[in-house]
Amino acid sequence: MSAVRSRRRYALPAVTAAAALALAACSATAADEPDAAASASGAFPVTLDNCGFETTVEAPPERVVTIKSSTTEMLLALGLGDRIVGSAFLDGPVPDSLETVPAVEEPFADEAPGSEATLALEPDLVYAGWESNLSAETAGDRTTLAGLGVATYVSPAACKAEGYMPDPLTFDTVFDEIAEVGTLFDAEEAAAALVEEQRAALDAIEPDDRGLTALWWSSGDDTPYVGAGIGAPQMIMEAAGLTNVAADVHDTWTSLGWESIVEADPDVVVLVDAAWNPADAKIEALESNPATREMTAVKEERYVVVPFPATEAGVRNVDAVASVVDQLADLDR
Repeated sequence: MSAVRSRRRYALPAVTAAAALALAACSATAADEPDAAASASGAFPVTLDNCGFETTVEAPPERVVTIKSSTTEMLLALGLGDRIVGSAFLDGPVPDSLETVPAVEEPFADEAPGSEATLALEPDLVYAGWESNLSAETAGDRTTLAGLGVATYVSPAACKAEGYMPDPLTFDTVFDEIAEVGTLFDAEEAAAALVEEQRAALDAIEPDDRGLTALWWSSGDDTPYVGAGIGAPQMIMEAAGLTNVAADVHDTWTSLGWESIVEADPDVVVLVDAAWNPADAKIEALESNPATREMTAVKEERYVVVPFPATEAGVRNVDAVASVVDQLADLDR
């Protein structure tokens, strides 16, 4: 991941580290009391309506393929990394606060994996960050995989069908996924501890109160791809006290022309830092373009940086809010 100017380097808060300590305490209790490891419901198989697809998990999954950083980090945060037999399509490095595993340190595919590579790992569950990760062209369509005895689960925040797509995405949606994954893996206590920790951390954040407007620039050059009004960018910005200049677009992300961005003249530009489109390159583009370099945020170098893996719904969203607030406070120092 490319680093932006040192004074604006993204620093991951210790929220997830604290969660890990809480989970460790829960694990110790479970070791002392064998019955504590039992499922609260004790009921398997578990059947869920997941993005409009009925998925059934016959028993707590032991061999899991994760696709995207959000799903991989979810299992690591729940202390279930030992269940991962293969990870793919990771968006960036795992934060230091999460203990990783060999299958994550060496992904079996840099992009969405094909079905042959996925099935070669003999998974009993494929946990995908996007619905498109489960298709005939990628890891396999869900019906076919089910017929082969492989259950599938898509992050509910990524559901696109009417009635399933979060509108808008909220932290309750993120926390509900943590709880649901806990149910699938017979890890309800770990999930409850993580949700409690993240709720407390979110409640402790004091949003910026200056009424600043912001553009969330995710990717794209000729036509920027920006955070719109109902997805993770909006959720994070709102929690941090920022007003999204593209909030009136009823979508998760959207394309927005430079003319519209210049006219909006945001107070702050939130830059998503990704290996394929680093924040440094975005800053260079903003400061070299005759139109954008006259924007308030650019002239005053009011940039906030968020790593790509923290921009999709998952266990790093609370940390992202805390970091955005901290960076906003630093802008005027």
